[in-house]
Amino acid sequence: LEDPLITLYGSMPSPSASAGARPGRTRRVVAPTVAATHAVADALAAFCRAGDVVVLAGEMGAGKTAFAQGFGHSLGVTEPITSPTFTLVQTYRGADHNGRRVDFHHADLYRLDQLAEVAELAFGELAEFGGIVVVEWGDVVAATLGEHLSVRLERADDDDDDRRVIIVEPAGPTW
Repeated sequence: LEDPLITLYGSMPSPSASAGARPGRTRRVVAPTVAATHAVADALAAFCRAGDVVVLAGEMGAGKTAFAQGFGHSLGVTEPITSPTFTLVQTYRGADHNGRRVDFHHADLYRLDQLAEVAELAFGELAEFGGIVVVEWGDVVAATLGEHLSVRLERADDDDDDRRVIIVEPAGPTW
């Protein structure tokens, strides 16, 4: 796919337009550069609203943090977005694509040892009170997060270090 932004917009219905959609509708996008990964994240951020949870999955170095950076910048975050590996959750002030204030909560579960530790992070409350939550390494706890958008990033099977395959799959009827 030459333009991941157009491809994603053309293939991913908005949450409000797909209220009766069946879970499990998967979309696959190829992002040939880091900038293209940011563009895919930007496109997905346009569909998100306060209360949404986005789960990022993939091997170490697959581009989860780069995706989160593109997502956060799309929400108007101007400060540097780094992986919150040691703080677990970092919150940034932003705005959704309608200009409404929204908190962007960027979480990283890589260092957590037990599922009980995830409950202590209270992702539901973060999303409920006007936030959008993006969770790196969230695939290990996705079943406990309720409705969410799953984004898997994989390195392409070629010699290009920046080329990624991004697989987007909704979990829940509002997606």
